[in-house]
Amino acid sequence: MRLSARVDYALRAAAELAAAAEGPVTSEQLARSQEIPPKFLEHILNQLRRAGLVRSQRGPVGGYWLARPAEQISLADIIRAVDGPLLGVRGERPERVDYTGAARPLQEVWIALRASERSILETVTLGHVVAGELPPDVRALTEDERAWITIGQT
Repeated sequence: MRLSARVDYALRAAAELAAAAEGPVTSEQLARSQEIPPKFLEHILNQLRRAGLVRSQRGPVGGYWLARPAEQISLADIIRAVDGPLLGVRGERPERVDYTGAARPLQEVWIALRASERSILETVTLGHVVAGELPPDVRALTEDERAWITIGQT
């Protein structure tokens, strides 16, 4: 799985908003604190706002804040808001991909991969990230030394 720069920036900006807790945070503050290009960040914040994940207010006391508590916003919510579905195959959902012959089982692999991604990304919330306390099953995955080893091109 590859995460786009847009997803990386969106997750980092959302974590900053979650950490701010009260009061709006300007896009300039977010860009500076996470070293995100300001124009790119504005586009991302607009996508998050359209998805109902953040709210905004203009003016001298304006800025952005989370639209609901950090514990109610999963990483998957943010990824979908800026990049679309979690897993696609040539732009299609895996259940719509049809293979023949020896490649037929690949569809099940893609569906299993999506389920695996969901089991983590829909479970971890911005609240977990900001608190630095990931769910036990996610933490267990990171404690496996094999998870930290780069194999080949991955």
